Amino acid sequence: MNQLALIAKTQALIAAGDISGAEAALSELADAEGDGALMLVLEQLPPKDVLAVMREYDDSKGSIINMMVTPAQFAHAVVIEKQYKDLTRTHLRGMMNSVIFRDNGAQAVEFLTAIGDLEGGSEALADYFTERWSRIEAFARSGLFDTVEDDGEVLTEDELYGNTYAKPRLDEDEVCDQDWMQMAFTLRYQLPDLFIEMLLVLRAKARAFERGTGEEFEALEDDDRFETKDTDRGKATPAALEADEESAI
Repeated sequence: MNQLALIAKTQALIAAGDISGAEAALSELADAEGDGALMLVLEQLPPKDVLAVMREYDDSKGSIINMMVTPAQFAHAVVIEKQYKDLTRTHLRGMMNSVIFRDNGAQAVEFLTAIGDLEGGSEALADYFTERWSRIEAFARSGLFDTVEDDGEVLTEDELYGNTYAKPRLDEDEVCDQDWMQMAFTLRYQLPDLFIEMLLVLRAKARAFERGTGEEFEALEDDDRFETKDTDRGKATPAALEADEESAI
């Protein structure tokens, strides 16, 4: 089967909801023609279709897609994952952990940088940490994940920068869980600007939830305390999605 035919077949299977069938077709290509052929096909698939396969990751079995996707392809998929409206973030966390730590985290910074460089990237990272907000705040304040170390006060943005650049109080080996602690540690000490952007968005989401506005980030735009800020990485704003991406899921 030529590449165009395989792409059409894969997209048809995804549209029909047969994610396992789509992944099997891509895996067969890699087995028959090698990883290079699979990479060429992945480059031609829209982010929404790459996402549809990756977000169904099952850690009981490997996924060749998750093993082969590039940082750029992955980042584009991550920023549109919110369209599935999975309030538990289970799929997002599983997908991000399986890809970002796929080689024991050797490429983690590259993947996280690619996410942070896209509009909506810091929001996607905030969604990843949603259930760990208090512990991420404690980590930002004290360098530890124990909320006992947090006195309840929220650091200002200037204070965040001062604390984020402080010497680690934990060894990386202590947090190598290939999950949220290792993700937070990597962000804080290797990509501190992105860590702060993510935390500012996470705070805004938490306040929106407390106000009863749920995931409506836009409801905070008129509140000076949570004003979206320009940074040297760009704007920490929700993703601006193309019309075809919106209608595809």
